[in-house]
Amino acid sequence: MYSAPSRPLLYFITDGRGEFLSQIEELGDSIDFLQIRERDLTSRELAAVTRSALQAAHPRVRVLVNDRADVAVACGAHGVHLRSHAIAPAVLRRIVPAEFVISVSCHNLEDVVRAEREGADMALLAPVFDTPGKGQPLGLARFEKAARSVRIPVLALGGVTSADIARCVEAGAAGVAGIRLFTTAIQQERTRRSDRRSKA
Repeated sequence: MYSAPSRPLLYFITDGRGEFLSQIEELGDSIDFLQIRERDLTSRELAAVTRSALQAAHPRVRVLVNDRADVAVACGAHGVHLRSHAIAPAVLRRIVPAEFVISVSCHNLEDVVRAEREGADMALLAPVFDTPGKGQPLGLARFEKAARSVRIPVLALGGVTSADIARCVEAGAAGVAGIRLFTTAIQQERTRRSDRRSKA
């Protein structure tokens, strides 16, 4: 079972465009988890991408595959991320390695409680803030109620920016997850580097 560190967890989710290898190299050991969320790939393509990600990621980063535990196990990934109401983590535990990490998508208090009961290592609760196409946001009050109702780590997902991280942690989040949260930071760092070079 996964044991969370004392500092906030940072969980990067790929955007489905297959262009994330350079991004995870740039992020280095600043993240804790990488979720490969490339749903349009065939099984063979996803396996190839997963192996490349494992090579590109910093050794301390745990690589999870979205929805495909079979691919994760076959490629030696560290775990899987399950959709809400997918197969129960306890069922997967019977066939995956002992240290296999299982995170689960959750959308309300009931989902989070069920994720813990069924043996998930962590829950990604979303959307916390306004996110296009994701429905009504939970807000921090409802997020906090859910996060403090369980012992497993609950990560805030959905519309989270770098300015929101402290507020999420204060509301009981074990960390934050996202796509744009990290791609924005990468782009900002690239811009800073370019500015420094132009002034040199």
